[in-house]
Amino acid sequence: MIFASYFKKLDWGILIPAVLLVCFGLAGIYSTCVAKNNFGNFEKQIIFFAVGFAVMLLISLFDYRILRNNSYLILILYAICLLLLAGLHFFAPMIRGTRGWYKVGLLSLDPIEPTKLVLVILLAKYFSMRHVEMYKFKHILFSGIYVLLPAMLIFIKPDLGGTMVLLSIWLGTLFVSGIKVKHFLILSLCFMVLAGFAWGFLLKDYQKQRITSFLFPYDYLGASWSQNQTRISVGSGQIFGQGLAKGSQVQYGFLPEPHTDFIFSVIAEEWGMIGVLALFFVYGFLVWRVLKIAIESQSNFPRLFASGFAIILTAQFFINIGMNLSLLPVVGIYLPFISYGGSGLIGNFVSLGILQSIKIRK
Repeated sequence: MIFASYFKKLDWGILIPAVLLVCFGLAGIYSTCVAKNNFGNFEKQIIFFAVGFAVMLLISLFDYRILRNNSYLILILYAICLLLLAGLHFFAPMIRGTRGWYKVGLLSLDPIEPTKLVLVILLAKYFSMRHVEMYKFKHILFSGIYVLLPAMLIFIKPDLGGTMVLLSIWLGTLFVSGIKVKHFLILSLCFMVLAGFAWGFLLKDYQKQRITSFLFPYDYLGASWSQNQTRISVGSGQIFGQGLAKGSQVQYGFLPEPHTDFIFSVIAEEWGMIGVLALFFVYGFLVWRVLKIAIESQSNFPRLFASGFAIILTAQFFINIGMNLSLLPVVGIYLPFISYGGSGLIGNFVSLGILQSIKIRK
């Protein structure tokens, strides 16, 4: 009876679409494993899903107000994330020219994932205490410092995509918190200046090449290879797709990183427009249910946390889909709940656990 009562309290409106998205991802990962005749990634993703689901249920049992009422706990978690990000430059192995993950046995840990979650919690706490003072520009600056520190550590990894997501969290939370139009215009001007400075002095050559190849995709065998192959893959799916594990771009190895950055292209090629529309519907439904929790929340902290998680989902969805459709440069953003990876999948289910706690105790 206790368990039945508990499961009735869960928000199945966010749980069911999240599980469906994982199933979309498993189908895509399975296809990439068929191409390589190695099903290790598929098996590990199932384990990640099981662990994430269990962690979500466990976290939902705890009162989310522990986070809201404990500033020291949030700051400790924030400091740990900064240390993990800084430690990448000393202890993480070099993989494809970047130190992005810690190797723990056969597994990898990406500290960007917990950093996103902690940053959402921190900003929710910060602005929930100062919502009546949002007219003061100093709060925008102070909150920006919290974002700037991990963003710089991620940027110099180098990881332009991760940096963009952190900035999206900050800007989105500012918008939800009620930033003044004047302040928003000032920030926009600052970002344009910063973007020009970054292009001239901070971006690596290969990062510039990704952007220029997006604007001028004519180096078919070089920098434009990824986007041209994804365009072919998406287009070849047509209406009904080529079928599970039958996509030519995937099976013949033309599509780069098909289990992570470009898994959407796998789904589009094998499931066609019907599959893509179904994916969009499920994703949109999940974001709507998360925002529904935000709207129905009775206080600012849960409202801002739910909004922050919706911002993460939306930002990564549009950036990843934009990459796959050649509408945006390739910046290395995975598709939440769908792309292969334990850090991202478990981290997203942790967020769902906090949302379940909010829903149960609203």
